[in-house]
Amino acid sequence: MSNFDLSQALEGPLNLEDNGFEEVQDEIFSIEEGLDLVVSRNPKTLRHVAILLLAANRMRRGLSCCDRGLREDELCSAIMDSLVTETTVGIQSSSTTVTRIFHRLNSVTQCTLCDMVQKDVVYSSDELKLQAITLQGGQGERKVNFTMSKYMTLSDDVGQTVVLSIGRDLHMSCSLEDGKATLLLEKCDEGELKKISDDGDMDRFLFFKRTEGVSQNSFESVKCRGWLISTSWEEESKPLEMCEVDSGRLTHFKLVPSH
Repeated sequence: MSNFDLSQALEGPLNLEDNGFEEVQDEIFSIEEGLDLVVSRNPKTLRHVAILLLAANRMRRGLSCCDRGLREDELCSAIMDSLVTETTVGIQSSSTTVTRIFHRLNSVTQCTLCDMVQKDVVYSSDELKLQAITLQGGQGERKVNFTMSKYMTLSDDVGQTVVLSIGRDLHMSCSLEDGKATLLLEKCDEGELKKISDDGDMDRFLFFKRTEGVSQNSFESVKCRGWLISTSWEEESKPLEMCEVDSGRLTHFKLVPSH
């Protein structure tokens, strides 16, 4: 029969001292036909006795289903299979959302905005609103001079991130109200916009700028994804608003550098 040491199935080694072998006595028990259990008597704790009994019972249950004509190597495998318990460890993926930090770059563009039907963006200081108007000759001074500041983040894969400002402390923002995104002009100290995190509310000042073709630029809200800055297709002197894609409004602008 193959050499099989039951100590391999126990939690720890027997740790017999060299001078203790003289006291060890073996006792043989017959478990099944062709299978003997050799017990080496040595002072042990009750815990070791319990483990030994459990191991013997598990071997008996495991072998009761086996063919008695097993070869020696197959018998050893059957014994080990009866002693080893398979444990399945489930791995649960984390649902933690990664916070993105947007850092302002030393890249600023001064420009005016004009929609694709030649309406220019003007500013009404009384109402703190932006409007799209077809200007006549000699009215160019009414155009808003925007300061477009660029931002960078490690996961910047959806377009260039920008903040659109008028002067130093007036900035375009977008917030969701009653399920609809609203475009506003808000006063905010320029220093508070050097670094913006998307886990708060300051990302309402950020927009994803995307360019199609040569000069068609769109601005999607970072906070309210799927909502873009837009103008009315036909009506004059209407305010700029946020709209969803395919809403029938104009969502592309031409950036004209200003001096």
